[in-house]
Amino acid sequence: MLKIKDLVFDSWGRRFFDGASVNLPKDAKVGLVGRNGVGKSTLFKLILGQLVLGSGEISLPRRARLGSVDQEHPATPTPLLETVLAADLERADLLARLETAEPEDLGDIYTRLIDIDADRAPSRAAEILAGLGFSTEDLTRPMAEFSGGWRMRVALAAALFAEPDMLLLDEPTNYLDLEGALWLEARLRKYPHSAMVISHDRELLNSSVDHILHLADGKLELYTGGYDDFERLRTEKMRLTEATRIKIEAKRAHMQSFVDRFGAKASKATQAQSRMKMIAKLPTTEAMVQERVAPFTLPSPERPLAPPLLRIENGTVGYDDAPPILKRMNLRLDIDDRIGLLGVNGAGKSTFAKLVAGALTLRDGDMHRSPRMKVGWFHQHQIEAMDPKDTPLSIIRRAMPEASEAARRSKLSQFGFSYEKVETTVASLSGGERARLLLNMVAMEAPHLLILDEPTNHLDIDSRRALLDALNDYEGAVILISHDRSLTQLVADRLWLAADGGIEPFDGDMDDYAKLVLDRARIAARAPTQVHAEIVVAPPAPPTPAARAKAPTGTARRRAEAAETALAKATAALNEVDLALARPDAFAKAAELGKKRQAAQAALESAEAEWMDAQEAYAALTS
Repeated sequence: MLKIKDLVFDSWGRRFFDGASVNLPKDAKVGLVGRNGVGKSTLFKLILGQLVLGSGEISLPRRARLGSVDQEHPATPTPLLETVLAADLERADLLARLETAEPEDLGDIYTRLIDIDADRAPSRAAEILAGLGFSTEDLTRPMAEFSGGWRMRVALAAALFAEPDMLLLDEPTNYLDLEGALWLEARLRKYPHSAMVISHDRELLNSSVDHILHLADGKLELYTGGYDDFERLRTEKMRLTEATRIKIEAKRAHMQSFVDRFGAKASKATQAQSRMKMIAKLPTTEAMVQERVAPFTLPSPERPLAPPLLRIENGTVGYDDAPPILKRMNLRLDIDDRIGLLGVNGAGKSTFAKLVAGALTLRDGDMHRSPRMKVGWFHQHQIEAMDPKDTPLSIIRRAMPEASEAARRSKLSQFGFSYEKVETTVASLSGGERARLLLNMVAMEAPHLLILDEPTNHLDIDSRRALLDALNDYEGAVILISHDRSLTQLVADRLWLAADGGIEPFDGDMDDYAKLVLDRARIAARAPTQVHAEIVVAPPAPPTPAARAKAPTGTARRRAEAAETALAKATAALNEVDLALARPDAFAKAAELGKKRQAAQAALESAEAEWMDAQEAYAALTS
C-alpha cells in the first residue's frame, strides 16, 4: 500500500531519515513506534506532503485517499452530525450534484449513491460519535458549543467516517478517556483499509495492529505482530547481532595477531598478505547500544501516617453556585492504597482529584484527613501552564531556594536531564521531557499520596515502563487517572468508578470494565434511542443454558412451537440485560451484568440451535 524507498530528510539541524526504506502491505494496521523526538510525526508530514523530501521516494497507489487528524475541528455553527457527514467528500458532492443535475444524469448519481451506501451514512456517523462519547442530544448541537478536546474527537470521528485508503493517526488516545480508547481499539481492528498509528499505548498496539514499524537511527524496520511480538523479535535480533559481532571481532583479532607476529618474516609473507586481505573483507561491526531511559525519582514518605489518610462521609463537591459535580460520596483511602479512578470525561474524576489535593472543599458532608499528609499532584494542564521561557534550572531553583547550584544540577541529573538540557527553555523541551520534569517535581518532597491525572500522555513506551517501575517501588498511596489500561492494570489494586454524580468502588477488574464499556457502545450503536431509556424493575437473571437445552417432547410440530416460544423468551431476556447495561447506573453492577449478559447470550444461542433443529425436523416430516 505505502512504499518508502531510500528516504533522506534533514531539518532543524539534524538528520531524521538516512536511507530509510519499507513496504507496507495492503490493508495492514501498522503501529509506528520509536523514542520521543526520533521523527514519527515528521514521517506523517512527509507522507501527507506537508514537508519536502530531501531525496528518496514515498509512493501510494493511484487515487488512494489519505486521511489524518491534524488538529481540532473548528468551532463552526454547523451541527455535529452534519460536520462528520461532510467528511465523506464523494457523498457530499453527489448530493450537491442532485440539486442541479440534468435528468439523464440522475440515474448515474443515484446508482453511485447506492454503491457507497449513502443512506446508511447518518447512522454510521452516529455510531462512531456514540463510541467516542457523544450523546444522541449532541448530534444536533453546533460545533461552537464543544470544547477543544471534544472538537479533537470530532476530527477523529470525521477521519474514521470518511474511511480513507490510508488513515494516519498521531497519538489518538491522548485526547480520549479510557472508554474512548477502548472503543477505538475495537474500531481499528475492524477498519476496512490501511491504517498507521503513532501510539505509546501498549494495549492498543497489542490488540489493534498487525504490524509494528520501528523508527530508530534514521531507519525504518517492519515487524509482524503486535508490540509484545516486536519486543521479543527485536530482543532476539539484537542478541544474534551481538553474537555475530563478537565472532567477527574474534576472527579479526586472531588473523591480526598472525599478521603482527609473522608479517616481517619472508617465509610467512604470503600467508600474512592473505590474512590481511581476509581482514579487509570482514564486515565492519558496531556494538549494539541499548537505548537508556532515565528512571523516575519517586521517593517514599519517611514516616507513614496512621490510617486512614482520608475518609469522606456523605460528601458533596462542586464549583461556586453551579449544581454539585459529585454527591453522596462515602470513601476511605489508606496509607498503602493503589486506586485506579475510572469514568468517562466529565464524570468528576479531576474534580475529585482537586478535592483530595486540597484545591476544593466539600459543600456538604465530612472529610477527615491527616493534618500531616503531604500530597503530590500531577495533572496534564500543568504542562500547558508552564512558562515557555522557563528552564529546568530556573524551575528547580524556585523549588530548592536554599540548595547550592551543584545540588540543583545534581537533582536535575537524577531526573534524567543532561548538562545541556538543564538550561534549555521549556518551549524547546519535548512534551515527554516536560512531563518527566513535572512528575519528578511533584514527588520531590516524598509525599504520602500521589495523585496522577493522565501522567503518560507525552511519555513513550520505555518511559511509561520506567514510571511503572518507580510507582511499584513507591511506598505511599496512589490515585491514578489514566487512559493507559496497561498502567492501570499493573499499578492499581482497587478500582473506583466516577459515574452518575458519585464515586463508588467498582466490583470487577479492568477486563470486566472493558467488556462493559464495549457492550454499552454496541448497544448505543445498535439502538441509540434506547440509551436513555428508564427501567424501573431490575431485569431478572436469564435462564441458564442448561435449562434451555432440554428439548420439548411430543410431536415435531409441538416441539417446533415450544422451541419458538423458548427463543422469543431468550431474546427478550437478552434485551432486558442490554437495556440494563444502557442505564446510567450500570457501571456500579458491571461484573454482575456482564455475567448475566454472557449467560443470556449463551441461552439465546442454545435456543436458536434448538429452534433450527425443531424447524428442520418438522419441515422434513411435513414435506
